[in-house]
Amino acid sequence: MRAECIRVEASEPVTADLSTTRTGLERDFSQIGMEPLQSVKDDLFDVQHSIEDLKSFGGPEVAKKAEKLIKSLTEFKPSITMIGQIKSGKTSLVNTMVGMPDLLPADVNPWTSVVTSLHVNTPQRDGAPKASFQFFDQDEWDHLVEKGGRLGELSSRAGADEENQKVRQQVLEMREKSKARLGRKFELLLGQTHDFKYFDDALLQRYVCMGDDFGDADLQDLQGQFADITKSADLYLDAPAIPLPLCIRDTPGVNDTFMMREQVTINALRGSRICVVVLSATQALNSVDLGLIRLISNVTSREVIIFVNRIDELANPATELQEIESSIQRTLEEHNGPKDLKIIFGSAYWGNMAIQDLIDQIVPDSANALANYAQGIGTPHKALNAAGIWELSGIPRLFEEIGERIAAGEGQEMLSAMRRRALNHLQGLQASSSVVSLRLDDAELDMMDTETLRETLRQNEARLVAELDSKLDALFHSYEQRVDQAHKRFLDRAVDSLLDHLERKGPSELWQYSPDGLRVLLRSSYHMLSRKAEKATKDIFLAGASSITETYQNMLSATVDGFRITPPQPPSFPPPATLGQTIALDMQGSWWSGWWQRRKGYRSYADEFYKLIEAETAPMINDMKVTQTEDIRKIAIAELIDFLSEQCGILTDVSQKSHISLDELNGLFGITEQQERDALFDILFEEFAVDDPEPEDEPEGRPTRPARPTRPT
Repeated sequence: MRAECIRVEASEPVTADLSTTRTGLERDFSQIGMEPLQSVKDDLFDVQHSIEDLKSFGGPEVAKKAEKLIKSLTEFKPSITMIGQIKSGKTSLVNTMVGMPDLLPADVNPWTSVVTSLHVNTPQRDGAPKASFQFFDQDEWDHLVEKGGRLGELSSRAGADEENQKVRQQVLEMREKSKARLGRKFELLLGQTHDFKYFDDALLQRYVCMGDDFGDADLQDLQGQFADITKSADLYLDAPAIPLPLCIRDTPGVNDTFMMREQVTINALRGSRICVVVLSATQALNSVDLGLIRLISNVTSREVIIFVNRIDELANPATELQEIESSIQRTLEEHNGPKDLKIIFGSAYWGNMAIQDLIDQIVPDSANALANYAQGIGTPHKALNAAGIWELSGIPRLFEEIGERIAAGEGQEMLSAMRRRALNHLQGLQASSSVVSLRLDDAELDMMDTETLRETLRQNEARLVAELDSKLDALFHSYEQRVDQAHKRFLDRAVDSLLDHLERKGPSELWQYSPDGLRVLLRSSYHMLSRKAEKATKDIFLAGASSITETYQNMLSATVDGFRITPPQPPSFPPPATLGQTIALDMQGSWWSGWWQRRKGYRSYADEFYKLIEAETAPMINDMKVTQTEDIRKIAIAELIDFLSEQCGILTDVSQKSHISLDELNGLFGITEQQERDALFDILFEEFAVDDPEPEDEPEGRPTRPARPTRPT
């Protein structure tokens, strides 16, 4: 059924404003499966509460720094990328997850023509847009219309004239359709962003639904009006039942005519730690889905969840699901997919009916499947109320698995980072207290002046950044050599295999060679690089923390027993999602057969094949050697500079307090009684203690409150 189209002006919505719609997840059973997410929220709140305590007695400068930490906590928003088969019900599942069954049009074919990011419970400034649509830029559009996108590029490189002509014809048709919809100067829109303070069904269909060729010109101008040039959409909405802010990305995955949006999907995977793969129970996972397997093979297994949707369409789910699960695991194993993935079975349809309280309207076949499934897993038929059906939909289980991964991954990392940063602020505050104590004992305290301190810190930062750069350069050089060697070995083996085939069977029988071996070698090389880069970054962070601790001691001209700065955790680096990109060897269409027929002589096969695959894999190799390493360097150095800059601010504050008059010292911390201040220090040192493993060369045990400083004799 085609969704109704209504003319909508950009200024005011005509249909219901979905950005303010009350979600169905506010029902009594909506908290089922949310416990892990709620636990993460509670932990974040506890740390925030402790930082508020730090802010309350640390004085105005500490208060400013505490506000930055609190802002980082409130802006914490894990991302989940959804990819899946065509007709797997992925968009319906996304709608149900946020409790808004009619949010994204799921009955328009195809709906998922762009990456649509749902920003759930995201704090926004007043007047911020509720919907934002980003168009392809001029370079991206030129690549499509001039070369036919990645598919045209592959066909042209392989000399597949027939396939190339088909692609070009499709591109021309799309270009003419875009002109008809947007006017002859539509290319002026490229690179722009359209923002709205609302979103509704009609607005979404204009920007992200590909639309149909309607006879009615007015309707044709509406549905899919901007879809051909839209690259991504961002929607902001509230879902009170979901405890944490989340970003849920609905992607086109491998459903992409010109492979223009394949790279967008790959980028979405690079930006998310969790990937949910949505399959249909009626088609499960098979060799047709190799593109899907390629995409998820480069994401860490523990971060991938498979959701088998549409089990409501099975005749006997209680007995069929075991075979479906076995089939999925066999397919993954046969095609070098990730191992030990979590597989959840469910039905977005059941979930939608439950949250809308329409369970009495479930169609008969689906109701029979529901009863069969409930009986098969031991759920009494009498428990099939809305709450029971919501559980059977599998969505609470999906949220539970997502929450557990966030708690063990991004959530733990955020909590550890905030505790470490707060602990260092507390150490700085304790150093300020030490200054007060020393000043009260000796008004003529001999401290490093502020300018000397700043120059010392500047030199320290330059030295540490240079050391990290040097360590990474050495790692990257070795890594690039391994990548080049793996690439050459792959090309040589492929040519040897081709010549062997020609000698044994001749050119009449089609030969195939999988590029999965190259992907495995590149993935292994990158994971080794990532581990070594984390170790190098960790070593520099430790050296930085030690040098800052030493600077404190030198600045105070005193020894503070037990005082030390806690280094940040080494950052996580993005997965090599680019390895999921489709290359010529992945495609076994008619153009590949044509390539065979145009070759004359065995050496011609080998030479031209080598050139074809070398050129085809070159962008992937370049991305692995340049883009991935640049990302690692950028992330590592940015983390180091952030840490050192924060410590510079704290040290400068301490230094400046050495010049405050004795009369002002009593009000320095907002709490004048030394005993009460010491008690709060003890409490906060305990609350900010980090539980993650300490590096071997760090002192054992948690950081404790430093003792009173002693002047050197």
